[in-house]
Amino acid sequence: MNSNTIKSVFTALFAALICAGALITIPLGPVPIVLQNAFAIMAGLLLGPLQGAGAVGIFLILGALGLPVFSGGRGGIAVLTGPTAGYLAGYFIGALVAGFAMNRLAGDKDIPMAKALPIIISATIMGFLVVYIPGVLVLRKALHLGLAEALAKGFTPFILGDLIKTAVVVPVVLKVRPIVLRYLNLDA
Repeated sequence: MNSNTIKSVFTALFAALICAGALITIPLGPVPIVLQNAFAIMAGLLLGPLQGAGAVGIFLILGALGLPVFSGGRGGIAVLTGPTAGYLAGYFIGALVAGFAMNRLAGDKDIPMAKALPIIISATIMGFLVVYIPGVLVLRKALHLGLAEALAKGFTPFILGDLIKTAVVVPVVLKVRPIVLRYLNLDA
């Protein structure tokens, strides 16, 4: 198989994982808790910024076409223009940022865990945080909230959950990254 085919398979796989992340939804006010943000960030961490964001882009296109890939089994343009639209855009940006942050590991094939771990942790946290910038801003505008109230509804309740997701994502990325890189023929 040529490298473009392998990259396409990995991109499609992560798009499917992001879609599957909608199956576990915990309603919590206007913004639910989902696993989709973790899979979007993981796509950037493992596939790189462009390919990871590409996986998120496929997910967003599928949702825009009406497939039930958004939280709660929703799909369609209405979701992409509603109160949670900023978070969905944030998944794309988060994958880009996490992927670019991981580029600090590029070129070092046998990086020791002690050096890789802080980079993976910081890239993961940056990816999660970036999701909230457009998320909170769109939530604020859509629901006519003040900034403090938008943060209280659209950021604060998710801090603990995202820390738990980070605690799961980081060791998975640490373990899976060398395998993915071997298949993608990337330097790391």
